[in-house]
Amino acid sequence: MTDLRFRGAVAPLRRPNVDLPRNVAGVVAALRPEAPLHCLRPATIAAAGATFLGAFPGTVMYAVKCNPDPTVLRALWNGGLRHFDCASAGEVRLVRSMFPLAEIHFMHPVKARGAIREAFSEHGVRDFVLDSSAELAKILEETGGTGLNLIIRLGLPKGGAVYDLSGKFGAEPAEAVALLRAARPHAGKLGVSFHVGSQCLDPAAYARAIALAASVIREAGVKVEVLDVGGGFPVAYPDVVPPPLSAFMDAIGEAFAQADLPGVELWAEPGRALVAGGASIVVQVQARRDGMLFINDGVYGALSDAGAPGFRFPVKLMRPSEAPLVPFSFFGPTCDTADRMEGPFLLPGDAQEGDWIEIGQLGAYGACLRTAFNGFDRAGMVEVADLPLLETPGYALAA
Repeated sequence: MTDLRFRGAVAPLRRPNVDLPRNVAGVVAALRPEAPLHCLRPATIAAAGATFLGAFPGTVMYAVKCNPDPTVLRALWNGGLRHFDCASAGEVRLVRSMFPLAEIHFMHPVKARGAIREAFSEHGVRDFVLDSSAELAKILEETGGTGLNLIIRLGLPKGGAVYDLSGKFGAEPAEAVALLRAARPHAGKLGVSFHVGSQCLDPAAYARAIALAASVIREAGVKVEVLDVGGGFPVAYPDVVPPPLSAFMDAIGEAFAQADLPGVELWAEPGRALVAGGASIVVQVQARRDGMLFINDGVYGALSDAGAPGFRFPVKLMRPSEAPLVPFSFFGPTCDTADRMEGPFLLPGDAQEGDWIEIGQLGAYGACLRTAFNGFDRAGMVEVADLPLLETPGYALAA
């Protein structure tokens, strides 16, 4: 008989078993790391969570997929967050094991039957998102159809966010109307959600989406208790300075007031906005060829967003240099020529083999996208007290 085995994709991040300084420069000097080193900033993450909680007029749930590291989750809890947006049974399991009293919301619109059963029966999850009649039937069958809160994911037209999310999930308005009517008899709370796209730089996008959601709610003609504005709240990058957080909150507040939805509460699912500034990664240069630096992490590691999506991240050479800044591109460590990050990344012109470079704004979708390709699955992790390499307007830098 063949044994069934499960394996994880990558080795876990390793914490050095030594006492270390509380700053990145001191850690690099002490460890001289030859593997990528993730530097978490719990105080920054806690402060961002507290800032968002204080600004948003409703329930704030952290999108766990953005960075599920326990240190990150603990920092957000310390910042006051008590609600978590989960997309899998694994995420539900993790949050419940860490925070028995947390409110967990299963916000993936298409779920495995076993995941629904486990979340509902073993972990007390009652909030489920759906965007089709088939998913509604699946949820009702696997839970018994009682004690549920059901949220209908509304599809949006293609927008201008850096990551457009309009193609995979979301019901068309007419279908959303029908789903609201069908779900109402089974829901303690009934809601509508949407997502304007990740790294959305336009506050008015939220206003337009709220107006569309309000029209769907009115047409459905049933009582609705929740309007979930999703995530997408942006952060700063070297070539991007987003509007301040207050601009997004003002747009949401004004649009919600104009929608005139008495008895409806607001929810939000921020991810990147809470954790991007809360981590950096230190890489080592393994070779230099003119304006190209070969480094020991890349698109199959923590730098996926620097590949095809073309994100530029703030960078810092970890030694003194008076050489003028020049643009570099990076190659990652794998044998794949697609493991390339164009940047440009501005570094002193004398950067060379053996140097360490800190790359910032990697708290979001960094470590959680690592793979084991070519065996480059080893990385370290430390906690530091440094401020982020970039400040995003409207957020406190430290608790």
